[in-house]
Amino acid sequence: MRFKNVAIESIAYELPPNVVTSLALEQRLDPLYRELRLQPGQLEALTGIRERRYWDPGSTMAEGAIKAGRKALSRSVVKPGDLGMLIYAGVCRDNLEPATACAVADGLGLGSGAQVFDVSNACLGVINGIVQIATAIDGGQLRAGLVVSCESARQIVDLTIDRMLADPSMDRFRLSLATLTGGSGAIAVVVCDQSLAPKGHRLLGGVIRNRVHWHQLCRWGPDSGVPGTAPMEMVTDAVGVMEHGVELGVETWYAFLEEMGWGVEQIDRTICHQVGAPHRDYVLKQLGLSPDIDFTTYEFLGNIGTVSLPITAAIAEERDFLERGHRTAFCGIGSGLNCMMLGVEW
Repeated sequence: MRFKNVAIESIAYELPPNVVTSLALEQRLDPLYRELRLQPGQLEALTGIRERRYWDPGSTMAEGAIKAGRKALSRSVVKPGDLGMLIYAGVCRDNLEPATACAVADGLGLGSGAQVFDVSNACLGVINGIVQIATAIDGGQLRAGLVVSCESARQIVDLTIDRMLADPSMDRFRLSLATLTGGSGAIAVVVCDQSLAPKGHRLLGGVIRNRVHWHQLCRWGPDSGVPGTAPMEMVTDAVGVMEHGVELGVETWYAFLEEMGWGVEQIDRTICHQVGAPHRDYVLKQLGLSPDIDFTTYEFLGNIGTVSLPITAAIAEERDFLERGHRTAFCGIGSGLNCMMLGVEW
């Protein structure tokens, strides 16, 4: 897919106030660690994540998304009334219905003619939303849209720790490790017609690939389905996700290079979904990319699901790692398995 006249004008984020270290989580897991004879420090050693953030108890996803949305719009030529589409793209939502996007649109003061809805696709939600708005812009349906997301790891991590303490087995530890990497945060991305924001980051195109027969490798939700009566549970076959996810990523990468007409040596920067150190090192090696052109946030933010990739881009720009003119690859992968890569001229 290619886009003719689309810009990512602004990306803004909101961080939760509570910093939670990996050591603090391990202290809660002390009975399990003693039972399995694990040494403190394993969580950071296995993932590269030293801390992540949590919202205050009782915070809603709409509240975080509205804060990020206000920041993004304050930096934009686009005003709330100009938005033809608002997409809430988080895995975490305030209700099954109505769409969390409705509360966000109300909080931001969108006009009555805007399309307002949720998109859900595991960790790819935000870049799926960017593509939806970009396609609508190039199709002449609207001139500007906003993608927002807010994720919260506090609740699922608390439930997972309770289960780990009730079942102090190595198998439970293995299936729960990925959950303990979860962080929280909110993001908002203004996408518009290039003519509205000539200095915006030009969205050039991208590629999508899937391996949906691996959809059972990572699951988060009531174990009896939605609607259901069972408590939330998240289980991840981390080895399977890495093996098959990287295989899918490699296939998507070469299709992406062909679609964009780029060589590996022509790429200035990469912004990837933030899983952890082993995954990042393995992916970059398989794609033939140097760690020097890749920016990371997992060390201090953990894995924030849909928020991870765009918040990493925003922080990379703040720290002058992303500069105007950089040929940038957004590399996203999510449970399902789905992979999307987007080319952006920064």
